[in-house]
Amino acid sequence: MDDHTTKVTRRRFLKASGVAAGATGTILGAGQLTGLKPLSEAHAAEAGGGQTIVNKSICGQCPARCGIDIYTTNGRVHAIYGNNDHPIANGKLCPKGHLGTYILYDPDRFKGPMKRTNPNKGRNEDPKFVPISWDEAFKTVADRLNALRDKGESHKFGLFFGRGWGASDVGVNIVPFGQLYGSPNAPIGHSSMCSDGSVLAKQCTDGNASYNSYDYRNANYLLIFGANFLEAFRPYNNNMQVWGYIRREKTPRTSVTYVDVHMNATAAAADRALLVKPGTDGALALAIAHVILTEGLWERSFVGDFSDGVNRFKTGESIDPSGFTEKWTHGLAQWWNTELKDRTPKWAEGITSIPADLIVKTAREFGTTRPAIALFERGAHNHSNGVLNGMAIHSLNALVGSLFAEGGLAYQMGPAYGPAPADPKDYMDDYAKNGPHKKMPRIDLQGHEDGYLMAKNMIQEVGTNHLAGKPYKLDTAMFYMTNPCFSTPKAKDWEEALKSMYVIATSPFPDETSMMADLILPDTTYMERWQDAPTYPFQGWPLAQIRTPAIKPLYDVKTFGDTLIGIGKLINGPTGEYFKKIESVENILRHLAKGFEANPGDNGVKDFETWKAKGCWYKKPYHWRQVRGEFFEWDGKGWNKPMTPDEVKAKLLKTATGRFEFVSSYMASKKDWVLKATGRDAAKYNMPHWEPPKYTGGGDLHFITPKTAMHAEGRSANIPQAIAQFQPAVGGNKQALAELHPSVAKAKGIRNGDRIRIKSDLGEILAIAKVTELTRPDTLVLPFEHGHWAGGRWSKGRGSHVDEITPQQSDRISGMANYYTGKVSVEKA
Repeated sequence: MDDHTTKVTRRRFLKASGVAAGATGTILGAGQLTGLKPLSEAHAAEAGGGQTIVNKSICGQCPARCGIDIYTTNGRVHAIYGNNDHPIANGKLCPKGHLGTYILYDPDRFKGPMKRTNPNKGRNEDPKFVPISWDEAFKTVADRLNALRDKGESHKFGLFFGRGWGASDVGVNIVPFGQLYGSPNAPIGHSSMCSDGSVLAKQCTDGNASYNSYDYRNANYLLIFGANFLEAFRPYNNNMQVWGYIRREKTPRTSVTYVDVHMNATAAAADRALLVKPGTDGALALAIAHVILTEGLWERSFVGDFSDGVNRFKTGESIDPSGFTEKWTHGLAQWWNTELKDRTPKWAEGITSIPADLIVKTAREFGTTRPAIALFERGAHNHSNGVLNGMAIHSLNALVGSLFAEGGLAYQMGPAYGPAPADPKDYMDDYAKNGPHKKMPRIDLQGHEDGYLMAKNMIQEVGTNHLAGKPYKLDTAMFYMTNPCFSTPKAKDWEEALKSMYVIATSPFPDETSMMADLILPDTTYMERWQDAPTYPFQGWPLAQIRTPAIKPLYDVKTFGDTLIGIGKLINGPTGEYFKKIESVENILRHLAKGFEANPGDNGVKDFETWKAKGCWYKKPYHWRQVRGEFFEWDGKGWNKPMTPDEVKAKLLKTATGRFEFVSSYMASKKDWVLKATGRDAAKYNMPHWEPPKYTGGGDLHFITPKTAMHAEGRSANIPQAIAQFQPAVGGNKQALAELHPSVAKAKGIRNGDRIRIKSDLGEILAIAKVTELTRPDTLVLPFEHGHWAGGRWSKGRGSHVDEITPQQSDRISGMANYYTGKVSVEKA
C-alpha cells in the first residue's frame, strides 16, 4: 500500500479518535454538529468496519503551512496530526492545527452557490439568498464582466484577495485573470494590512523586496522588535519547536531581547523585555547602532574599517568619509555624519522611555554575541514612520555581519516548478494590451492627492475611495480569502461601499463581506481542495507543499481556483481560451510537478504522484553563504565556489551598488516624489533616520490591537474550541479584556473587571478592563479578536470590534495600514 493510503497503527488511531471524540462530545452538546458523526464511525473502523486512510496535506489556518496527516474513515475526517516528514511540522502542530475538523464540519458553512434577492444591504438586512446552479453563477459573473469590457469599463472590476497560497492560486489564476481581462484593480492583495512595511524596508536597504528567512537554530542572539515570536509570528508551530531548542538544548543558549508595548508570551519568555513607546522602535535601533559604532563592535570583515584601524566614531563628531573603506556596505560615513552621531542612548531614552543603561547593555550584547539577528514585524512598521523604523532595525544586521551568514538571515529560494499549462502572454488581445484600462489609475492608491508611489496595494483605502469616487466608483468586486468589512481600519467605510457595488463573495462561511454580497460562490475548506503552497520564508532552501483533497467536498462548493477558471472560460476573446487551456487546479499542479523530474527532492519527490504521497518537495541546502565577509556558492558538496561582486549583486545584495545600503539608492530613485509627498529632509530622506510617528484618533492613550496565537487570521472565529482555548489568555466568555495600567485605572476610577468605554474620533466601543502593570502606562491593549456581526452562530455577539474605532492612516512610503498609530480615551461605562 502506498504512503497515500497507509493503514495507521492501532495506538495512533485510538489516540487520534479518542482525543477527537472527547472534543466532539463537547461540541455536540453545544450545537449538535451532525457533521461530526465520523468519530463513531472511526471507532467502528478499528473494529473492522472500514479502512482508515492517511492523506498528506497542509494546514490552512495561518501562513505557517505546516504539513498535516489527515485521518479519514469511510470518507469522514476524524483526526489531524503533524506530518512527521514535513520540515516545518516535524510531526507537530500548534493548538489550533488539530481544530481543522471544526472548520470542515462547521454547520454554518454555505452549502452551494446562491444569489441575493433582497436589494437592500446592511447589518440588519436578510440577504434572502436563494440557491442557483454553478452554470448560472458562472454565466452571471461572465456576462457582467463581458458587458463592462464591451463598454471600455473593465477597470471598474476589482478582484481582492487575502492569503493567496501559490502558483495555482495567484501565479497561474488570479494575476493572469486581471491581465487578460484588463483591469488595474485585479488583483489587489491584502499585504498592505500585513507586512508591506517590512518588505519595503528590505528593498530600500539590501535590494530584496521580500521577507527574510532565518537560521534561528545557529543564532546566538535574537533582538526581536514587535514580532510576537511565540504567538503570532510565522511559522508559529516551528517557532515553538525552535524556541525549545535554542533556549534549552543548544549550547550556548540563545539570548533573547524582546521589544514590545506590553508583556506577552514572548516578552515573558525572553531574557529582557523592553516595553517601548508605540512607534519609537526606530529610535531604539538607531541608538543601538550608535553604541555598536562608538564602541567598535561592528563586523569589520563585512562592513569595513578605518584605513589606520583607529575607531573615529565619537559621539557628536563627524568622520572623514575618505578615511573609512567599506566592503559590503554603502554610505556608512554619510549615515553617521548626517543622522547617527547624535543618536545616543540618552537621546533614545527621551523618545522611547527605555532607560539608557538598558539600551547600552542590549547594544553591547547584540554587538558582541555572534551570530545575531535583529528581526521585526507589524509592531515596528505599523506606523507613519514604519519603513524608517524597519530600515533602522535591519541595518543592525548589516553592522554585525549577519546577512547570508550561518546563524543569520537570508531570503527564500523558490521551488523547481515546471511551466504552467499556458502562458498568459500568448493570450493577450489588443484590449488587454492597449485598452482604456491602461490609462486608468488604480482605485486603491488614490487616498492622498500625492499618491503612494511605492505601495504595492492598499486594500484598506478602497472602500473610502469608492465612496468618494476617487478616481471612480467600482461596479463589481470579487473577494477571495479576505473580509475587508471586518479587517480593515475604519471598517465601516468598506461596509458602506459594498452597498453600491455588485459583490461576489467566495468565502465558505457567512462572514461580514459575504452578508453584503449579491452572489455567493462558496469555496472549499482546506481539506477538500487541490492547491500548492511554496513555503513562506523559512530556512532559505526551497520547499513546496501540496494540498490534496482528503475527502470529496461535503457540499456543492468549488475550490476558488476552479471557480475563477470556470468564469474565465466564459470571458470573451483569448481570455476564455487561456482558461480552457489551464483547465483545472489539478491540471496546473500536474504541470508544476514536472519540474521535479529534473530536480528531485531530498525526500524522493520526483513527480506529481510522489508529491501527493509525501505532501511536500524540498531541496537542501540554501545555495549561498557569507563567511567573514566572503561570499560562497554551493557547488554540490559545500559552499566552496567563491562569488564575484557582480554575482553577489545579481543574486543576493540586489541594490544599485551591490551592497547593503545605509543610504538607499532605491529611495533616491524616487527622490522627487518622496520629498514632495512626505516633506522629509532632503539631507537624510533615503537613510534610516528618526521621524516621530503621526498619531491619530484624538485620545490620550495609545491603542494597540495585537493578534494572538488562536486568532488563525480570523478563521477560528466560529470555532467554540478555539474560543475556549483563547479565553484564558485574554479574556472571559464573551470578551477580550482591555489591558490598562493601574495608574490610568486609578485616575479614571476604573477597577479590574469594570465595563469601560473606549473612544476615538470615529466612535466608541465597550470592553472589560484588565488592570495590570504588564502594559505601559500610556497604552491600552485590546486584542484584535471579537466583535463579529456575522460569520456564524458562535462568532456573533462576542465582544467589540477594535477596527470600528481605528482610524485609517497609511504610511506614505509603503502604503502600510497604520493599525497601531491610533490614540483613544477611556472612561468607566
